[in-house]
Amino acid sequence: MVRAVNGLDMHVLQAGEAGRPCLLLLHGFPELAYSWRHVMPALADAGFHVVAPDLRGYGRTTGGDACFDGDVAQFRQLNLLTDLLALLGKLGVERAAAVVGHDMGAQAAAYAALIRPDIFPALVMMSAPFAGPPGLSSSPPSANLDAALAALARPRKHYTRYYSGPDADADMWRAPQGLHAFLRAYFHVKSGDWVGNDPVPLEGPAAAEFARLPTYYVMDRAEGMAATVAPFMPSPAEVAACRWLPESDLAVFAAEYGRTGFQGGLQGYRCRTEAAHIAELRPFAGRTIDVPTAFIAGARDWGVHQSPGALDTMATRACSRFEGVRLIPGAGHWVQQEAAEAVVEALLEFLTPTAPPR
Repeated sequence: MVRAVNGLDMHVLQAGEAGRPCLLLLHGFPELAYSWRHVMPALADAGFHVVAPDLRGYGRTTGGDACFDGDVAQFRQLNLLTDLLALLGKLGVERAAAVVGHDMGAQAAAYAALIRPDIFPALVMMSAPFAGPPGLSSSPPSANLDAALAALARPRKHYTRYYSGPDADADMWRAPQGLHAFLRAYFHVKSGDWVGNDPVPLEGPAAAEFARLPTYYVMDRAEGMAATVAPFMPSPAEVAACRWLPESDLAVFAAEYGRTGFQGGLQGYRCRTEAAHIAELRPFAGRTIDVPTAFIAGARDWGVHQSPGALDTMATRACSRFEGVRLIPGAGHWVQQEAAEAVVEALLEFLTPTAPPR
């Protein structure tokens, strides 16, 4: 536990010796620092000091206001960046070798490199492309998209709207099938193990295009996430065959979310969809990420394409030193858990210029 980190007591997993080049690993939702368990030892063996915190609102990190009616502004991007800077300061790290983020952590990592390239001189994003900061006159597209999705013959809603609402936490935390079973189905349906994950780029932002996404991204209008993923619960044989997430590992996630609920993680979605928090990022409009950047994802991950055009924008405009996309065959959304060896290989290939001799 690292105490007094921008008002938090931050739970941190570490591997490798302090003083070596530091890799800061940022998890997504609904994950934890534990999500990096498969890659941390190999990265440490390669000569890095690997640091993976439970981010604000997650797991055993305490001090954030994780109530729906609480101070959601604590979870805005600039304050999350302050968390990271304060954590490195407490660890005695003046400059990281790189920041690596997955899912929601990819956006946090992107803003870290965008705003403080002196501290984060290299960036790896996983599963969630970054298309740049909001424009000076941009507004959240969620309201128009929500109306268009609702008007479809099969009424739908975007998962970020659901996650930003007051009912999501209880729906998942108190899922009728039980929390462990809910998480098993959720991790399964977004993984490369589910046969329905065969992603393709969307042709544009029209509601009919968004409706091509699986229901865990564009949900049926009347259903919560617990009901959405329940039909995709894997069979006992599929659970037994899941080497990347055995029942003992899933039990760690279930125990932590059983204690805390999901609202701490959901606060970040509210900051991404509410105009007041988006406005804070407008001063960075047009600014590019100017450090070496790579993108890693599973080839079976719909998250790569869930925002139409974002992957291309990231590669051609948002990042001035973009070094390529690595799509790992067979893996889905949880790429660092599903395909740890391939992820380590890709990371070390990208980080070789900053890596010490083995």
